[in-house]
Amino acid sequence: MAKEKNLFVCSDCGGTSPKWLGRCPSCGAWNTLIEQAASPAASGGGNNRFGTAYASLAGSAELAVLSEIEASEVARTPTGLDELDRVLGGGIVAGGVTLIGGDPGIGKSTLLLQAADALQRGGQNALYVTGEESGAQVALRSRRLGLELSQVQVLAEIQLEKILGTLDAHRPAIAVIDSIQTIYSDQLTSAPGSVAQVRECAAHLTRFAKASGTAVVLVGHVTKEGALAGPRVLEHMVDTVLYFEGDTHSSFRLVRAIKNRFGAVNEIGVFAMTERGLKGVANPSAIFLSQHAEPVPGSVVLVTLEGTRPMLVEIQALVDNGGPSPRRLSVGLDRDRLAMLLAVLHRHAGVACMDQDVFVNAVGGVRISEPAADLAVMLAITSSLRGKPLPKGFIAFGEVGLAGEVRPAPRGQERLREAAKLGFSVAVVPKANAPRKGAKEIEGLTIHPVERIEEAMDVVRQLSH
Repeated sequence: MAKEKNLFVCSDCGGTSPKWLGRCPSCGAWNTLIEQAASPAASGGGNNRFGTAYASLAGSAELAVLSEIEASEVARTPTGLDELDRVLGGGIVAGGVTLIGGDPGIGKSTLLLQAADALQRGGQNALYVTGEESGAQVALRSRRLGLELSQVQVLAEIQLEKILGTLDAHRPAIAVIDSIQTIYSDQLTSAPGSVAQVRECAAHLTRFAKASGTAVVLVGHVTKEGALAGPRVLEHMVDTVLYFEGDTHSSFRLVRAIKNRFGAVNEIGVFAMTERGLKGVANPSAIFLSQHAEPVPGSVVLVTLEGTRPMLVEIQALVDNGGPSPRRLSVGLDRDRLAMLLAVLHRHAGVACMDQDVFVNAVGGVRISEPAADLAVMLAITSSLRGKPLPKGFIAFGEVGLAGEVRPAPRGQERLREAAKLGFSVAVVPKANAPRKGAKEIEGLTIHPVERIEEAMDVVRQLSH
């Protein structure tokens, strides 16, 4: 029987063409025709606009009323790596599909090989599919990680149909695909890593996971901008999206959950790269705090929130004489927000840095995106400009508005308790985050609530004397 010819489907209007064209013959849009594997779902007269990649990924079921559907907790299997379990929401879920991306050499394959070995030792059958390395190279890495006796099954293959055949025959509890950009299907003529191949292969693997109960982990490449390579729909198909972050020159790595259908998003796990692979860091605050024998100007400790985890991060500022065009540079913080905070500092607190170079850094390579860092950044800049250090054991957090008001940060009590637990004794925080009258005070922590940036400056000036 002759093989049915593939179609090219427009991603804008759903129109089809028997061959690739630079311009869609239906809507006239340029570069929107994407190859689709020939099947009833893809070629059924245009009834399915998006073709096979979107057809019944989660399976079909009978029509039901939402209130009558029985909701139960999702069963999870711990991976044996506590920090990875934290990011996943407690462990892997049967039939769940996870996509993990990160820069080359940051440790994606190392982490997943360790997790697969831990699951195998826990009685869960694990399969590692490598499309970028040979089986010997994977074995060599396992020796470096101290996994000489690992029973994880390894398959060096990049053809989708052979991979699915192996998965169907062995039905492992977890299957790692390293990486999705190397896998190709014979049903498509485009090269591995193309939009059509990545989408089609991910769709078939997702369907298999949902039908069989095998947890599938896809490794994804990233672009120069740091986004996952391939079609954006790849992130929509999967249940969980994790990003591996960190400087390759540093031994610390962060795994951040961007999407999680089975748990909280923006949760992070902290790892340290050692000779024996990645090890979880139980107290990540210790990483992001520099060790100063005595307080130094320009240094303020911020209590930030990453997912459900409060973390203490040192914010450092350096203010120096600038030239005709003073520089504004921030590492780990939003540069545009730094310019805004300098304007607020000048207008409402009378601290002028117009002719000064201002450099701000979050210690340890962590990236802080929440506005609760505003107050700590402004206090660090003022401390550096005046050359006066803040008192020992000092912490601060709070959002600062354009009118100079200090707004509350979410979950302020948890931040304060974390600071007190680590031995900090003085805190300048928004008034709304301070304990209410009659509430139990946080032992060992003196709290100075403020409503405006001017009040915060006055408090710091008194504490610095």
